[in-house]
Amino acid sequence: MTTGQAVLLVFVLLAALAALLLWRLARAGRARSGLPRGEIVYGDTGEWMAAESLFAPRYRLTGKPDYLVRNADGLVPVEVKPGRRAAEPYEADIMQLAAYCLLVQATRGERPPYGLLRYEGRTFRIAYDATLENALFDTLDAMRADAQRSDVPRSHTDPVRCRYCGLREDCHQSLVD
Repeated sequence: MTTGQAVLLVFVLLAALAALLLWRLARAGRARSGLPRGEIVYGDTGEWMAAESLFAPRYRLTGKPDYLVRNADGLVPVEVKPGRRAAEPYEADIMQLAAYCLLVQATRGERPPYGLLRYEGRTFRIAYDATLENALFDTLDAMRADAQRSDVPRSHTDPVRCRYCGLREDCHQSLVD
């Protein structure tokens, strides 16, 4: 073996080792993210992929899931709440995920079997069934009815929610100054 061949062999081995290391790091990062196996076909993370809103005029609904992943189960919306820790998913987060499932069905013509809700260190698989879909429609109806009212009572006693609410400046029921 000549010196040139030896250098080339070392270079090829180092490149293969680097590729293997990058592949393992990518797999570990994906596992930490909570994303399922499959092809990411839509993403709105702002870091490496920015997507347009999904819009369903029939339902007067628009939204941007964090990801849509196509896997063996179909097209699955994924919503990531990185700072959230809870033993059970919040009802509002479940409704948000259900809205994304409805938007996927309306805009992509494919009904997701479930959606994934990722909290810090935990992923919840939420079945998108008729019960959840009906609860979503009831929630949307209630929200639209509230939008017609001149005064809607606050629905919580959490000062943190008030502190970060986009309507706090106009709310006379805020729990924070």
